[in-house]
Amino acid sequence: MLTQSGRKVLWAWSFLALPIVFYSWIRFYPTLSAFWISFTDWDLLRPANFVGLENYQKLFADPVFWKVFRNTFAYLIIGTPISLLLSFVIAYYLDKVTFMHSFLRALYFLPFLTTAAAMAWVWRWFYQPIPIGIINGILSNLHLPAQQFLRSPAQALPSIMVTGIWAGLGFQIIIFMAGLRAIPSTYYEAARIDGLGEWAILRKITLPLLKPTTVFLVVFSSIGFLRIFDQVYNMTSNDPGGPLNSTKPLVMMIYQTAFSSFDMGYAAAQTVVLFLILLVVSLGQLFVLRNR
Repeated sequence: MLTQSGRKVLWAWSFLALPIVFYSWIRFYPTLSAFWISFTDWDLLRPANFVGLENYQKLFADPVFWKVFRNTFAYLIIGTPISLLLSFVIAYYLDKVTFMHSFLRALYFLPFLTTAAAMAWVWRWFYQPIPIGIINGILSNLHLPAQQFLRSPAQALPSIMVTGIWAGLGFQIIIFMAGLRAIPSTYYEAARIDGLGEWAILRKITLPLLKPTTVFLVVFSSIGFLRIFDQVYNMTSNDPGGPLNSTKPLVMMIYQTAFSSFDMGYAAAQTVVLFLILLVVSLGQLFVLRNR
């Protein structure tokens, strides 16, 4: 005979069972299917045949994959720290502003609300040659040489990285500001009574107490840069992936393999590699940052 508390638990699990089963099916079934397809030669037209590790052997022997792999980690290693540093500095000083504070906060958050495709096309227009491109127009007025930007193998990836950093800056600023506002003011008052300066307060109070916020943004931003696609696809639509694949990330390689070449088995193998990269990077960051 069930007690009253036991009946409550049973009823709770009865109501939760269907959503849990549904979520597990739509969340984990595609993931497990991707692992299975990565061991086949499925091309949408013929039944999938098991080929073992052939797709992975082909992937690791492909020089394009290693170029794309380096591009993907370039977005991560360069884009993440720059975006976090900029967003923290802006949030730190914006938090001290009282005049038109809400308007300025909304202004910084506005790019995050803009659709990625529209934002990418606007930045693509900025990077165009004279007389269309605004940036080259400014350089011309300053008597500086025009730049190739998206047409240059050396400049294309940094150009897109600037766009990616700018797109996510507003969200990171808002989260940092929320973290700053959550720090009790009594800590700052006590520190000033003890004679600590602003730099010492920042280093000994603000940054340590912002650790949970920083951990979240590091992981969130890293996943975003590892999965970057919209900016690259829209800004290099005439030459997908940029000149000599200089801007192509792994997500775009997966997209082209699956929906241009229709090699679903090979695309699934690339997807599994991306999944493992995301898993290792995320868990590694959580382990390092939480144990510091």
